[in-house]
Parts: sequence; structure tokens; C-alpha cells
Amino acid sequence: MTPVYLQGMGLMSCLGAGLPKNLDSLEPPTPARRSINGLDDSVPYLPIKVDEGSGPEVNWRERCKKLLTAAIVDAGCHNNNLPIFLGSSSGNVGAVSIFDSEDTKLPQLPSQIVDILDWTGPVYWINSACTSGSNALLQAKSAIEKGVIDEALVIGLELENYLSIAGFAGMQMLASDRARPLHTDRSGLLLGEAIAAVHLSTKRSRWQLCGGAHLVESKDPSGANEGAYKAMMQQTLRSLKLGVGDIDLVKLQSAGSVVNDVVEARAISDLFDVLPPLISLKTLLGHTLGASGVAELVLLLTVINQRQWPAVRLRDEDVDKDCGINFTATMPAEIEYLMSVNLGFGGSHSCLLLKQHCHD
Repeated sequence: MTPVYLQGMGLMSCLGAGLPKNLDSLEPPTPARRSINGLDDSVPYLPIKVDEGSGPEVNWRERCKKLLTAAIVDAGCHNNNLPIFLGSSSGNVGAVSIFDSEDTKLPQLPSQIVDILDWTGPVYWINSACTSGSNALLQAKSAIEKGVIDEALVIGLELENYLSIAGFAGMQMLASDRARPLHTDRSGLLLGEAIAAVHLSTKRSRWQLCGGAHLVESKDPSGANEGAYKAMMQQTLRSLKLGVGDIDLVKLQSAGSVVNDVVEARAISDLFDVLPPLISLKTLLGHTLGASGVAELVLLLTVINQRQWPAVRLRDEDVDKDCGINFTATMPAEIEYLMSVNLGFGGSHSCLLLKQHCHD
């Protein structure tokens, strides 16, 4: 099949608007606080860090347009006739629940994106909860390698909305202050906003999107499943005729969940005879839900490209013994193949496998 490569990337996150500002802020940000009706305490949240005048006080549509346009421009995409593969779990529900509370009639998200961007190409919305972004990348890759399209724009979009925040708070899944993946004192997830863009085509470049897998195991609709996790990674490796020893880096889901961090740690420890270097980016970005598969991949590849490794490793004494794994302190000297994992509600397990062509 036709190889698929990443041509450009853009990211708007709690670390900053644009890749340079994200790189300048590779430290866990201080969360804002959001109040939830019916709860005595406010909950932490990580909104996109933007210039004054672009915050939640402005119209949802205009804010979405500004941030989305900036991410697309940063990704080097100037053709508004490309197909968009849009990964988002909340879509445009924030237009009702926060910004335009009097307007309860929302257009479908794809048509609204077409209207906001004056886009002439088709827009496909992929919603598989927190794996939406990674599955959007896999769908776009499949269409390109089969010759259906020549190139695509993949977008991960998750903007602040009361429904997501209140829903996770109501399920008692949120951290009290910060995300602490693998930490013995972790208390839950830290939600955040992000808009990320990736331009894919057949033109050879540094990073190739080789493949991936998406498996659903519904025994625990809100949690990870060890068997499904291992099967997802094994399926990906077999499809590309690779073994566990070929993997030089794994970006974990590892969001700070009291239960899921342990399940993931056990699965990956059982799968690999010798663990490769590991990293999680949710201490930096928060859990950006449907956007996370794209947003975390963009930040990961950017820190590798620029050789600016974030300080995410825990002190040995802070690692939960039930997890028994830790993040790598330094960037691996050689990275040819890496895997990026995202997990979501409904038993959704998704991973991507990328290859670095160092001389491109």
C-alpha cells in the first residue's frame, strides 16, 4: 500500500497557542477552577492558553474559528478543498452549554466546521470517545493508502463545555488538583482543551504513519482491559511484521486514573520482555478527550524533533508499586519506531505506530 507521511502539525493547548509556545512551556501548568452545580467544591481544568481577548468570554463560534484556523495554518495546510477527518467527543456542545446558552438548536458539527472555515472539502466526524483523534488519523491513513484521496487534514478538537466537566465530576473521576499519572497519590483525571491539526499525504517526510489498531472490549465500559490492550498492540505489530523489540518508545494513555493506570502498566509490562522507554503527556496537556490522540502525538513528535524532553519522570519513591513502571527521564538516543496509545469510554483501545526517517 501507499505509504502515508506527516507533512505539518499545529497545536493549540493549555501550554500555548502554536508549537513554539508549547515547547517554551514544558512544565505542568497551574489549572484553572470550574464550578459545577450541585458540587460544593470547584474542579480543576486546563483551558487553551491564548492571548487576552480569546478566552471563554467570547462567542464559541469565533473562538473556535480563530483557534482552528491558527492550528491549520501552523500545519502548513493552505488547501481548503482537502477532506477533513475530525476527531472530537464533545463536538460543538459547548456552543450551547457555555457560550450561547439561549440557542439550543445546533447544526451538525461537520456542517458547522464547513461554515466556520469556509471549507469546500468534505468533513468526516469520528467520535469514539477519547480515542476519536487517533481513530481519525487511522481513517485518514486508510483512505490515502487505498488511493481514495491523495492527502488529508486530521483535526483533534475539544473545547470547554459544561457537559464534559460536569459528567466526569459526577462520576468522581476528576483529580482534586493536578494529574499525577503512575503516582502513588494520584486521584483522577485533569481535563483540558486542545485543537490540533496534522496534514497527511504520500510525500515522503521525516515521520511516517505506518499503522495502528482499534479494539473494543465492553466488559468494563469506563475502564481499560488488559487483554484488549495487549491484543491491540500485538495486532499492530503483526500487521507491520514487527516485534516488541523493534519499539523504541511508547507514549502511554496514563492519565492519572486510580484503576486504569494499573491496568495499562500491567498490560505493557506483560507484553514487553524488556520495557522500552515510556512517556505520558497528560501532566502537561491534561486529558483532552477526543482531541488527545492528535494533540498528544503532535506534542510528542515536536519534542522529539526539537530534542526538548519534558521532565515527566517520577521520583522512584513516588511510583505506585501496583503500577511498577516509570517514565523515561531522557529522550532515547535512537527512535525509529514509536507507539502512541489512547484509551476511551466504551472499552475503546486505540494505538498508532510511527516510523522516523532520520535523514529526511
